[in-house]
Amino acid sequence: MLAFAAVDGSFFGMPLDAIFVGYVYNDRSRFLLYVLLASAGGALGSIVIYLIGYAGGEVLLRKRLSPERFEKIHQSFEHHEFWALMFPAMLPPPAPFKIVVLAAAAFEMNFGHFLLAIFAGRFVRFLIEALLTLWFGPGVVTLAGNLFAHHFVWIVTGVAVLVVAWLMWRRAKMSRAKTGRAKTGQAAASADGQDAGRSTT
Repeated sequence: MLAFAAVDGSFFGMPLDAIFVGYVYNDRSRFLLYVLLASAGGALGSIVIYLIGYAGGEVLLRKRLSPERFEKIHQSFEHHEFWALMFPAMLPPPAPFKIVVLAAAAFEMNFGHFLLAIFAGRFVRFLIEALLTLWFGPGVVTLAGNLFAHHFVWIVTGVAVLVVAWLMWRRAKMSRAKTGRAKTGQAAASADGQDAGRSTT
């Protein structure tokens, strides 16, 4: 499973989902092992694309993408590079994942974060596939893959909206927490000042 996933993670695409589902369905007790192996293999295989992208990926991207699309991907890596890579790593084909991997290298994403983001995204993807296989059989993964392929744009748009909403909620929550701590600190400082004033009188 590790080797299959590594080959798929490089430029040589394979029907990895079908292979993975077969392993899980025929060896149910070790499904988590296959999830880990597939995730690790995907990260290791992507190193090939990372090296190519690091050496000259920006030129390749500019040839394959429109200027608007290039800038959009660049901005996503500028602001949320981990999520910009992890989210596409969660998606099954036909998501253009290798383009995103190439972009991560071209924009000089930290190598450790690069591997972790791909591993995390692939782990989520393969864990979901494994659980669906265990609960409903291998056919449901094929069905889900077909639905995803035929409604790719709508599904990606919906998930992207959810991710953006979650990021905005998280930022607002952190901002409220920071404001609350600041007010608490001001109140404590004011109380200390009043105590000091009473002690001197």
